[in-house]
Amino acid sequence: MKLFRFLFCKLSLSKWLKDRFSISYCLLSISYCILITSSCKKDSFVTSQFALLSITADTLKYDTVFTTTGSITKSFKIINENNQKLRLSKIKLMGGSASAYKMNVDGIAVNEINNLDMEANDSIYIFVSITTTPNTANLPFIISDSILINYNGNNRYIQLQAYGQNANFLRNKIITGNVVWTNNLPYVILGSIRVDTTATLTIQPGCKIYSHADAPFIVDGTLIVNGTPTTNVIFTGDRLDEVYKDLPASWPGIYFRGPSKNNILTYAIIKNAYQAIVAEKPSINANVKVNLHQCIIDNAYDAGILCVNSNLQADNSLISNCGNNIILSYGGVYKFTHCTVAAYSNNYLIHKNPVLNVNNFLTQSGTTLTADLHAVFSSNIFWSDGIMVNNEVVISKQGVNIFNVLFEKNIYRALTGPTNSTLSGNKINTDPLFDSIDVSKNIYNFRITKNAFAPGINAGILTTFLKDLDNNNRNIGLPDMGCYEKQ
Repeated sequence: MKLFRFLFCKLSLSKWLKDRFSISYCLLSISYCILITSSCKKDSFVTSQFALLSITADTLKYDTVFTTTGSITKSFKIINENNQKLRLSKIKLMGGSASAYKMNVDGIAVNEINNLDMEANDSIYIFVSITTTPNTANLPFIISDSILINYNGNNRYIQLQAYGQNANFLRNKIITGNVVWTNNLPYVILGSIRVDTTATLTIQPGCKIYSHADAPFIVDGTLIVNGTPTTNVIFTGDRLDEVYKDLPASWPGIYFRGPSKNNILTYAIIKNAYQAIVAEKPSINANVKVNLHQCIIDNAYDAGILCVNSNLQADNSLISNCGNNIILSYGGVYKFTHCTVAAYSNNYLIHKNPVLNVNNFLTQSGTTLTADLHAVFSSNIFWSDGIMVNNEVVISKQGVNIFNVLFEKNIYRALTGPTNSTLSGNKINTDPLFDSIDVSKNIYNFRITKNAFAPGINAGILTTFLKDLDNNNRNIGLPDMGCYEKQ
């Protein structure tokens, strides 16, 4: 009996082990088959016409591109959303080698590439840039092309659109004699441009001057800008693509150096510079060195107006949203009348410096130098968002030189009035009630149009300037403070 039980138990154990081994083997086999099947699936190609393929753009649009100069590079992505490989039979720039566009597929510059395999759930990048060639057109012209993506019998097209613009290209140019620029074509400055000491450059209404990132506009002679209310003269950077067109410091700015004289800028718009207007050293004759009439200076990274012991006058002008709106350093002779000087922090610039900073000294190699200062500020508005700066007007004095600074009938934000100055009829910490400021939407309307009781209305002084920045009459009662007259 005991022998029988032993044999029975032995046989049962053997059967149990055999069964367990069989089950484990079976499970292992199934897992292996699943792994092999899965691996095979990922290594195979999806050939269905309904394979899942995403393209992150259907059109690439470029803003105005100057002939002979290139654009920014734009890109889109092709995504294989399948769990199998996908073969792209063709990616083709339809214009081929004659196209103004250039294509780069995952790091390879090509006009066409065939049988490009994409791994399961993988993606590739397509990069596209454009360089166009001159033609006879004065107005912008349209440049179109497309990129074909062919897979599993499907054709997908990415449209390419740009505006080309012929221009007068000036590289490291020196202006001599008397030269007149007309507005038949834009002017693109590469390298630099310099108005020689005995030269006069006159810029006619409607001209547009675009400077490259390393191209300063240097004036050693005379610059005359004859803009009008309806046809301003515009100075800005040469990158007009969406990402760059409103970028501060996109070009150096206009520099009036020591020998420069008799400069007059009327209805000029100077924007997106590093230092928009720089004037150094006094006038070499009895005339004002730089005269700004009804000008707009906007979005300069470092300074809107920077003067170093120089001579500048501005009237009916707007200086807005600059790193430092106005710096008048190391003395000089200045007069600002009916100007609006305002700054609000935005996505490009944080307002952290006074909109007006005036002093009569300069520190050089550890030595402080001082000079005479004469400055008059009449019927202006000096204002800001008031978040980081409390005193928007700062006047600093050192030494015993002549120091005459007059503030007459201005509005300015300040905890304390400017020191070292004569003050008459100013309105301190009185909101000028600008028409509309919306930083999130990039709206900056510094007119005073919505409130008949705005503090600057009929609060300025009588001057010889009969028109405001909009060319509206100022002879409605007393003139208003700031560059705009309420109508």
